[in-house]
Parts: sequence; structure tokens; C-alpha cells
Amino acid sequence: MEQPWIHKVKTDSVFILAPSFVVVAIVFLCQNWLKSVEENHSFYTWLFLIVFIDVAHVYATLFKTYLVSSEFRKRRKLLIALPVICFGIGLLLFSFGSKVFWSVLAYVAVFHFIRQQYGFMRLYARKEKKTKINRRFDAFVIYTATGFPMLYWFLSSPRTFNWFVEEEFFRFENETLIEVLTWIYGAVMFFYILRTGYKSIIENYFNIPKNAIIAGTALSWYFGIVYFNNDLVFTLLNVVSHGIPYMALIYFKEIDQKDVSELGVLHHLKEFKGIFLYVGILLLIAFSEEYLWEILVWEEYFSMNLDGFSNWQFLVVPLLTVPQFTHYVLDGFIWKSK
Repeated sequence: MEQPWIHKVKTDSVFILAPSFVVVAIVFLCQNWLKSVEENHSFYTWLFLIVFIDVAHVYATLFKTYLVSSEFRKRRKLLIALPVICFGIGLLLFSFGSKVFWSVLAYVAVFHFIRQQYGFMRLYARKEKKTKINRRFDAFVIYTATGFPMLYWFLSSPRTFNWFVEEEFFRFENETLIEVLTWIYGAVMFFYILRTGYKSIIENYFNIPKNAIIAGTALSWYFGIVYFNNDLVFTLLNVVSHGIPYMALIYFKEIDQKDVSELGVLHHLKEFKGIFLYVGILLLIAFSEEYLWEILVWEEYFSMNLDGFSNWQFLVVPLLTVPQFTHYVLDGFIWKSK
């Protein structure tokens, strides 16, 4: 059986599989450099990690939905209604306070991040023999690789990083429960290694991309949340291993592998250097959104002294989170046929 690459071995390896491993290597090999970056270059880490990767990947969804006429016609009601619903839910949540709003959004974001890793795993398992045991075991492993670090976060002493804001997750410190869960986590991952090795020998086949996704997920989530207690390390492992593969997936499957006739107004993205146009559009939209966040809400890197908007936070914050919230929810629909 041939390897189930989504695009090609080189592009999959570089843009989908490698990010987790590369960042883990950087974290271990460049400790002093990362410390210097964190202390002296916070603006650039914010710009490249948060704006150009995290926020940008949200808008990659446009190239599979709103900007594709055939997809928009097929899901017209959903694509029109969902942003309105997300805005309404945001208004309702913010009416209970900003802490409630960000807490709910954080839980939704975590679920989305976990499901993306499951989705990649399923894509790379699509050519394997489909049995309930194989499917359930793979799901159990990927959910263990992501679920244990989050449970550790909830049950351990306070971490030095947040998903969005401080005190966004319910926490209950319990060292005994952490120890039990750690043993379970170790047993599951050890059994996964044994089972995978045994199957590869018996079947004379080793699914490289699927197992790379599982291993990369386990490494990035464990070292980003459990092993290290550092904001920059968490952001690097969390954002890079999530955002870059997603943007790559959209380009490979929804642009590069489609005929010009299928792309409509996006046909220019098939031309030479179309990848730069794709990335450029994402970066421009991402920076525009984050600039609005800065001048209207956060005022950490940019400020225009728009004091009047402080009374409109209940409207501005839910409105600015519509693209992000919609992306989280919409992703649960647009890949189901895959």
C-alpha cells in the first residue's frame, strides 16, 4: 500500500508534518535564544506567531467556503446564518461578563484544536483497512495525546501562559489525580508504540504520515503544556503546529489540486507564484483584524486613544471575534465529507 499523502511527500512533510518536530527541536536546542526573544522582541513574536500564523489561519477557511462559488451555493444558509449566530452567542456571553465570554471561547478553541489533529489523523488513515477497532484506537490515542496535557493544565498549579486571558479555565489542583493520569497517559502511548510496531511487521506496512501526525501532536502538546511552563514555548508549539498545517491543507486541497474551472475568481492562485498571493491575502486580512483589536480593545502595540469605544466593548469584542468563532464552528461542517 502506498503512503496516503494529501498532496506530495515533500510538501506534506515540510508544511504539515514537520512544524511540530521542528519547533520542539528549536525549543530544546535554542533555550537562551528563545529567552532573549521573549524578553526583547515581544512585538515580533506577537506579529509573526499570533498575527501571521494564528489569526491568518482563521481566514484560510475563506478559500474553502465564502470565496468558492460552488461551495457557497451548496452551504448558502449555513454560511450566512453561522456568523450571525456566533455574533448573537457572543453578545449573550459578554452580557454575563468578559470573563465568561473568554472562558467559553477558550473551551471552544481547545475543542477545535483537538479536533483538527483528529481530522489530520483521519485524512492520513483514509487508505487503511477500516475496522471499528483501528478507528477507535487511533481516536483514543489522538485524544489522549491532546486531552492529558489539558487535564494536567486544569489540575496542576497555575501555568505561566493562557489560551486567551487569565483564569479562563476551571482549575482544581490535585497532584494525586495528575499522577494517576500520567501513568494512564504513559501506558496508552507505550501501548500505541507496541501496537504500531507489531502491526507494521505483520502487515509489512507503516503509515508514515498518520504516525507522524500522532507523534508530532503528542510531542507538541506535552512539551508545550506539561513539560515546559513558558509562555513563548506554549505559543510556539500551539500556534505553529496548528496554523501552518491548516493553511497548507487549504492550499493543497482547495487550490492546487483543483482545476482552473473549479476555482472561479480564484483561478489566479493556480498561476506561477499563486502561493504568495494566497499567503499575502491571509497576512493582510489578519493584520487588519488584529490592528482593529489593538486600537479598539487591547492597546498593547498600537493605540489611537479611542476612549469612546471603551463603552462599546460589549459590542466590539463579540463582533471582532465573529471570524474566529465562525472558523471554530464551521470547521466542524466543511471537512465532514472527507
